[in-house]
Formats: sequence, C-alpha cells, structure tokens
Amino acid sequence: MTSLVELAYGAGWSVVKAMPRSLAWPVFRAAADRAARRNGPGTQRLRGNLRRVVGPDVPEAELDELVRAGLRSYARYWLDAFQLPRYSREQFLTMFSLENSEWLAEAVEAGTGCVVALPHSGNWDAAGAWVCANGWPLTTVAERLKPEGVYQKFLAYRESLGMEIIPTEGGERPPLEILTERLGQGHVVPLLADRDLSARGIEVRFFGGRTRMPAGPAMLALRTGAPLFVASLWYDDEYNARGRLEGPLPIPEDGPMDARVRVLTQEIADRLARGIAEHPRDWHMLQRLWLPEEPTPEQAAPVDASIDTPAATSGPLSSAGSPVDAPPVTARPVTEPPVTARPVTEPPVTAADPVSQESG
Repeated sequence: MTSLVELAYGAGWSVVKAMPRSLAWPVFRAAADRAARRNGPGTQRLRGNLRRVVGPDVPEAELDELVRAGLRSYARYWLDAFQLPRYSREQFLTMFSLENSEWLAEAVEAGTGCVVALPHSGNWDAAGAWVCANGWPLTTVAERLKPEGVYQKFLAYRESLGMEIIPTEGGERPPLEILTERLGQGHVVPLLADRDLSARGIEVRFFGGRTRMPAGPAMLALRTGAPLFVASLWYDDEYNARGRLEGPLPIPEDGPMDARVRVLTQEIADRLARGIAEHPRDWHMLQRLWLPEEPTPEQAAPVDASIDTPAATSGPLSSAGSPVDAPPVTARPVTEPPVTARPVTEPPVTAADPVSQESG
C-alpha cells in the first residue's frame, strides 16, 4: 500500500515539477514563513544550531530573521529538488557555479578521482547534477529511507541527474568497497560530512562544542590516496546555487590509522565550520547535532568505522525531513580560532560504518 509520505513526494516530482517557478516559489516561501511563525520542533532545532554558529551576542530579533531566511533557503532547496529533473544538461551548467572547479577536472583526468566533504548547505543536488553535466563521473551513497517507495523515488531522482547512488545498507557489496573502486576509476565521490547518523562516528570540536562526524571521507582519502576537498555551498541573493572547494587537505602520514582518521576528520570539521559561518542562512541543519560537554558512557563507546567492514555514508544529496519544516538564514562569521584536534582519548576506530549519512 502506498504511504502518504510516498504520495507527497510523488506529487512533488509531478505537480511541482511542472509548475512555473514564478508560481511555485511564492508558495514555498510562504510555507517557510509559516514554519518560522509556528516555531515547531524543526524550527527550534534550527534556531539552536544557528545560535551556536553566530554566537551569543547576536540579538534575538536578528536571530529571528536569520531563522526565517534559513527556512526560506531550505524551502528553496526542496523546490529545486522537485524541479531539477525537468532541466537539460546545458541548463545544469548554468544553474550552479563552483570556485576552483579545475581541481575536480584534474583529479578525474589523473585517474585518482577525489573525495569531497559536503555540508548540508545550499543545493548539493544541483552541485551533483553540475558535476555530471561536465562529464565527470560521480558516485555517492544515500540512506535507505523507509518506506522503500520513498527511497526508490529519491534513487530515481538522483539517477536522473546522472549520479550513481549506493545504498547505505541492503546493497550487494559494502559501500566503502565500491567507493574505493570508483575512486580508482577516477570518479568524484561527494559525501555529506557534517552529521553522523550512526552514533559511531568520530568525535570532533565544531563551533566550540562536541559532535560526531562520519569517518568515511577521511578513511577513503587515507585508504586510496585520492585528494580530499571540502566544499562550501550556498545560495546567492537571487537563489542561484553556488559553491567553493578548499584543499586538497594535508593527509597525516604518521601514527596508527585510527589516529590519522581522527586528525583528518577534525580538519574537515574546521573547514566546514568556516564555510557555514560565511553563509549560515544556507545551512539546512534542522536536526540535533551537539553532544553534552561531558561524554556519557554510551558516547564514549568505541567508534564503529572499520576499513574492512564498512556500512556507508551519504553523498551530495541527503538531508531528511519534510520539504518545509524549517529552512535556515544568514549569520556572522565565527570569531573563535579554528578548532584543532584534541589528543585521542577515545578507543580506536574499529567497526563498521565509515560512511554514515542521510538522504533526502
């Protein structure tokens, strides 16, 4: 039996897809403004996350405006998601622009491929479609959403944009094994990296607090030698999707693998934080992210992220949640110094999910 959720997404990719943007955008924008006024759980989480980004000195009225703008940005992401399949390759090339894009071309041409760590910001699907439109092969992973019909709709959507999608579970082979193989074939491998779904990720410092991030980007770079980049993604004032690459990140060469994964994941976190601080409006993080400052016994458990038996991490597309429960807005750059990796006091990286991420 088809669920209401599946029917809603189906309507998005049929009815909304066919609507003129001049008619659809006012509807999505009004829904975002309504979500801001209602101040539901998703909006409250967005507000708390943005407060962490902008700091305690930003007035409440300014934060209110940032939250409203953030929800509009998130609504714009969903409008774009429903309408992207109608566009041509030539249109994809004009809908997104990426600073330092030559680095991707060089990695594909060299046959090494590259890993790109992404935030849940801007429009990562438009970025992926743009990569494919340039003729560069792209492979990523996506959470196997429930019900299965919803996952299949997202799978068809992203494959229609030219991406190869690997499920985080239920596939014929482990995701990390396939991603390693694709890097050897010169693929671009984008992975959403600012939120860990497994509760077994790498603990990092992020905007002054504790959180966990997936080990996948760091592990793939260390395992394959492929260059590792960090992307910033945002919308400009006209809601054109934009991005910038940083890197390649320096790869730690000394120490055991688990220590090197931790150091490299912290470097990813620091670079993601800088990009998010520049464009806080476009960070679509409506989920809980930070951990209590004092770790509990459960949080101190071994990190499940082995190289040999991985489970998966998501790609340029992912961020569950309903189309409009709470999009994000703009804030001020972080004024504290970059966060540096702390001494490794946690147990070694040992288990099964270097690539944990969501889809949506």
